[in-house]
Amino acid sequence: MDSFLNQLSVLVLLLLVTPSALAQTKVGFYSTSCPKAETIVSDTVKKHVKANTAVAPGLLRMIFHDCFVHGCDASILIDGSDAEKTATPNLLLRGYDVIEDAKTQLEAACPGVVSCSDILALAGRDSTVAVGGLTYKVPTGRRDGRVSLASDTANLPSFRDSVDVQKKKFSDVGLSAQDLVTLVGGHTIGTVACQFVSYRLYNFTSSGGPDPTIDSTFLSTLQSLCPQGGDGNKRIALDYGSGNNFDNSFFKNVQNNRGILESDQSLWQDSTTQNYVKRYIGIRGLAGLTLNVEFAKAMIKMTNIGVKTGTDGEIRKVCSKIN
Repeated sequence: MDSFLNQLSVLVLLLLVTPSALAQTKVGFYSTSCPKAETIVSDTVKKHVKANTAVAPGLLRMIFHDCFVHGCDASILIDGSDAEKTATPNLLLRGYDVIEDAKTQLEAACPGVVSCSDILALAGRDSTVAVGGLTYKVPTGRRDGRVSLASDTANLPSFRDSVDVQKKKFSDVGLSAQDLVTLVGGHTIGTVACQFVSYRLYNFTSSGGPDPTIDSTFLSTLQSLCPQGGDGNKRIALDYGSGNNFDNSFFKNVQNNRGILESDQSLWQDSTTQNYVKRYIGIRGLAGLTLNVEFAKAMIKMTNIGVKTGTDGEIRKVCSKIN
């Protein structure tokens, strides 16, 4: 019954999310032109996640990084010496092969019909479903952008951003503080390299000591996972103790000062974002929030940022190349 109510809630929320943006896209856009489109993407994502669970958070991060740069137009997928994927924040992105696999199948089934940006939006949904998240309807009908420049990635949120900076970057693309907390909650799955964590453990702000916001009993655990002078490429779970499950444990870790990234832990330092963290945890006296339902709502909203339709974009034949 709870699962049914959650799915019903997502369908209702779909009608409430950013009407002006959703007017450009619609659920079932390919129902006539390519009826198997969503099934092809879903099956492709499932296959890749089954082979490597790291694919799921990789796809989530990819769509996030795409939508924050001139909207959700698959510009992150374009190859080039100075394309977005060459920018420092994007160097460790993974999942390109999943999108290309789905695109190849779709071109065979329905040539020139399904955009790479829609494949990304669908894959973002399917990646969370593959690790226990709730499915939801994805509005489609996007077209692909023709420009991809590394210099345009400056507004991407960073692991060292304060909560104020994060709120500003999200606000700049039409996303609220609740959207911020919800989408960062996607860190309930996935890993991060020690090179992005170690500075918090040994010489935070050149103090010679650790970040004081880290729980003292957890500090030794983190230091053992990422030893000083150790392999900076070693990866650790972003949600300690629950790295492969799409659940609210990430928020419990933030509450307990066990957020792995500085930007994640900063959510507890701001009264507005802390309130949303508490609501996801289910603290008595506050109206609770369900991550699966709210994540679906925030993803629908985010994937409608700067949507290109009509002559504003194209349908790429190969996702890594402009036609």
